[in-house]
Amino acid sequence: MKETREFLAKLGYPTGDAHHHPTSSKRFADGAQVRFEIPSVEGPNALAATLETAKEYGVTIHRVSQGSGIMMHTDSEIREMLELAAADGVEVSLFVGPRTTWDITAASHTPAGKGQALRHEGMDQLIYAVEDIKRGCRLGLRGVLIADEGLLAIVGQMKKAGQLPAELVVKGSVSLGAANPVSIKQMETLGADTYNVPTSLTLARLGAIREAVDMPIDIYVEAPDDFGGAVRFYEIPEIVRVVSPVYVKFGLRNAANVYPSGMHIEQMAIAQCKEKVRRAALGLEILQRYYPDAIISKPGAAGLAVPKLR
Repeated sequence: MKETREFLAKLGYPTGDAHHHPTSSKRFADGAQVRFEIPSVEGPNALAATLETAKEYGVTIHRVSQGSGIMMHTDSEIREMLELAAADGVEVSLFVGPRTTWDITAASHTPAGKGQALRHEGMDQLIYAVEDIKRGCRLGLRGVLIADEGLLAIVGQMKKAGQLPAELVVKGSVSLGAANPVSIKQMETLGADTYNVPTSLTLARLGAIREAVDMPIDIYVEAPDDFGGAVRFYEIPEIVRVVSPVYVKFGLRNAANVYPSGMHIEQMAIAQCKEKVRRAALGLEILQRYYPDAIISKPGAAGLAVPKLR
């Protein structure tokens, strides 16, 4: 293995997993180590409930992300979400559509085809996805969630060409599936500004990824059942120390899948958001108990994709 490890080192990659759990010296633009994210915040009413519950628990929520996506909301609904978030200095990251799960193909619903589920089939779907992003940006959105390497590459080039806002934060979805330092570095090279790693990575594997990439890493410390259902609250202090800058992300066990959401299941989506914030409060207590010196971003911190309202 010596020859292989030496070759990887010449390329600038780690020569193994970080079993010694080194402390990361990398930080967010504001100097912080950690930010909190609540996923599956499906629409303005769910967002309002999330922000209200965060105030009740005294938890700063830095980012909300969402799976139904831009195309499943009216302009007025998106504007309402952006206004709510901007008032509290919160980043909004909306998924891009259409995706293979909603296409006419059945393959993505089969056990063998789930890996392609959130990608875009064909050039037309890629064009639709770009139009989805353009629409969101016109309304003031500055954070998008992407699960296709092709779209990631296109968006990166469009930002450089000035066809999309330079400050647009592109979040790589956990569904992209890249799971090692080399593949995740490729996502960063393609244009990811932040990347959601698989839910099952050990601290040693996360440390090696941090060595290879500079962008913030997003990690579920409570994963939905369809992503394994792990609850890693007691690991939060070490995750923050080793993986900084990191978005600590609170999914929810025993929760219903609400994609795409709508009025027919809105109350369920709202209740789940409230419970995720309560889970975040539990995680914050553990972080403050075992790593009281951890630096947490303030609302509206530098680098957050807070909406740009016109």
